[in-house]
Amino acid sequence: MSARLPRRDFLALGAAAAAAPFIPGRAFAASPTGTGLHGLSAFGDLKYGPDFTHFDFVNLDAPKGGTFNFLPNYWYFNQSPLTFNTLNTFVARGDAPPRMELCYDSLMVRAIDEPDAIYGLLASSVTISDDRNSFDFALRPEARFNDGTPFTADDAVFAFDLFKKDGHPNLLLPLSHLKEAKALDPHTLRLTFDGKQSDRTILDVATYAIPAKAFFETHPFDASELKAPLGSGPYKVGRVSPGQSIEYERVADYWGRDLPVSRGLYNFDRIRVEFYQDRQAAFEAFKKGDIHFRQEATARIWATGYDFPAFTAGKVIKREFPSEKRPTMQAMALNQRRARFRDPRVRQAIALCFDFEWTKRNLFYGSYERSQSTFEKSAYKAEGLPSPAELALLEPFRGRIPDETFGEAVLQPPSDGSGRDRKLLGQASKLLSDAGWVRKDGRLRNDKGEALTLEILVDDDAFVRVYSPWAENMKAIGIEATLRLVDSTQYQARQTSFDYDAISAAAGFSATPSRDEIDGLFHSRSAKLQGSTNLPGTADPAVDALIDAVGAAKDRETLTVAMRALDRLLRARQDWIPNWFSANHRAAFWDMFGYKEPKPDFGFPVEAMWWFDKDKAARIGKT
Repeated sequence: MSARLPRRDFLALGAAAAAAPFIPGRAFAASPTGTGLHGLSAFGDLKYGPDFTHFDFVNLDAPKGGTFNFLPNYWYFNQSPLTFNTLNTFVARGDAPPRMELCYDSLMVRAIDEPDAIYGLLASSVTISDDRNSFDFALRPEARFNDGTPFTADDAVFAFDLFKKDGHPNLLLPLSHLKEAKALDPHTLRLTFDGKQSDRTILDVATYAIPAKAFFETHPFDASELKAPLGSGPYKVGRVSPGQSIEYERVADYWGRDLPVSRGLYNFDRIRVEFYQDRQAAFEAFKKGDIHFRQEATARIWATGYDFPAFTAGKVIKREFPSEKRPTMQAMALNQRRARFRDPRVRQAIALCFDFEWTKRNLFYGSYERSQSTFEKSAYKAEGLPSPAELALLEPFRGRIPDETFGEAVLQPPSDGSGRDRKLLGQASKLLSDAGWVRKDGRLRNDKGEALTLEILVDDDAFVRVYSPWAENMKAIGIEATLRLVDSTQYQARQTSFDYDAISAAAGFSATPSRDEIDGLFHSRSAKLQGSTNLPGTADPAVDALIDAVGAAKDRETLTVAMRALDRLLRARQDWIPNWFSANHRAAFWDMFGYKEPKPDFGFPVEAMWWFDKDKAARIGKT
C-alpha cells in the first residue's frame, strides 16, 4: 500500500492462479520456482487454496444496487478529499479524487483478512524464475477494458515503463530495481528485477493498477485533465462536477465479476464522493442525508454533535469498528531541508512544547491516546532497551547515530496537563540554548542574528484549533511560531515541493511492511524527490541500512527486529514528532446498508464490501 501521506484525517500506504498447488507453511522466499502459483505471501501460509471460490469476509448473497455517498477517510498517491482538478491518479501533479483505483484492475489483489497475501486478478498465476529475479504472469485471456478491448501484456509493459519513468513517487520508488517489463506473448508478462530488490517487492508491484496503453498514446501522461484514463476495473467514472463531486458507476458486465477475488464485492450501482473544504459543512450534509457514511475524525463532533433529529429517531447509526491490525503513524514533520531544523535538539525542543495531556482533555474529549512510535499499534513498536538482535543491527553505527538509540526507546514525556508545563518548557529552552539559540528581545536568534521561526502548514480549520496552543507554547520560549491555513490546491503544491517548515501526517502501513513501502517515507533516495512522502527530508545512511534490513528479512521474527531497530533510530533522531492515535474506527451511517461482521483484520473498504438494503432504506424513507 502506498498512499499519499500528509494532512487531514488519514491516508493509507501501500498500493491497491488456479493451476498451482497450495504450499502451506512456507515463506515467500521458499515458494517453489518453475510452477504457476495462484497466490503469494511474504511469510507463512496462504489462507486460500487454488480452488477457493470467494473471500470469507464477503456476502455472496449481497444484492447489487443503490448509491453509496460517502466521505473517504484515506486516499492514495495524488488524491485529495477536499477538491480535484485531474482524473489521472498516477502522477504527482494535481489533485485527483479518491477511489479512482476502483476503475482499474491489477495483476493480483490483496486479501484483507490476511497480513500480506495476494491472489490473481488480471493474472491467473505467477511463475518465479530459478534465480527469483523474474516473475512470469499468465494473464487471463478474458480480461477486458471497459470499452470492450482486450487487456494484453503490452498494456502492462507500457504501464510499468511509464510508472518507472514518470509515475507518482509511491509508484516509481518500488520500481527502481525493475530491470525490464516484457511481453513474452499477448497473455504472458515477465517482470525482471536486477537482484537488488527485496523478496517482497513483487507483493507491492503486482498490486499496481494498470490503465490502458491506448489512452496514453493520445493523452500526455503528465497532463492534468478531467478525462479518466481507460481502465478494466469494476467501476468507471460517471458524472463529474469538477472540484465538487464525482460518481463511479458499476460496470454491469465487468469481465472479472465472477472471479474468486471479486465475488461478493462491488455491490453499489453508484459510489459518489462529494468534496467539502469545511468539515462542518460536510457534517451538515451528513445530517441531512446527502452523505450516507462518514468516519468521524473530529473528537468534539463525535462527543457532542450527534443529537440531530435523524440520529435521535434511529435513522442514523453511530458505532465503533475495530481498527486494522496494522501499524499507524500520526505525527508532525519538521523540514530538515531548512538549516534551522537540522539540529535534533531544536526538533526535540519543539516537541516538548506540545501538551498532549491538555489537548486530550480540552480538545479531544479523552478520545485519543498519545502516540510514541513511528509504527504505533503494532509489534514493530520499540519498547524498553534494545534486544541483542536489535543491537546487532545498531552497533555498526554507534558514534554516527544519536546515543539515545541504544538506551530506553525514546518517549515523548507526559505534561502536567496545565497547557503550559513550566518544567517541559524549561527543558525546551535549555535544548535551544545548547543548540546556539540565544533569546534577545523575546525572540530566539542564532549567531547570525537570524530568528528561529516556524510556520505550521495546515489546510483544515480543525488543525488550527489543535495546533494553536502548541504554537503559543513555542512563542512563550521565544520561537516565532505561526499557523498558515491554505486551500487544498496550494497545500498540495507546497507539500509536493517541500515548501513548508512543519506539516502534519497520518499514515497506515501494511501488516508486513516492505522496504519499498517505507522507502518513500524514510530513505535518503526520497529526500529530494519532489512529491515523495519523506516530509522531514530524512537522509541518514544508518536509516537506509535498517530499511535494507527490513527488505532482507526472511521471516517475521527478523522483520520485527529490523522494524523495531528502525523505530528506535527514527524516534531518537526526532524526525517525526508523534501526536496521537485512536484504537477504533468511529463510523456513522444512515441505516440503509448491510454488512458482514466481524470486519476483516487488515482493511475496511466499506464502499467495496457493504451493500444497499432496500428494506432498511424503506423504513427510514430512503428508497
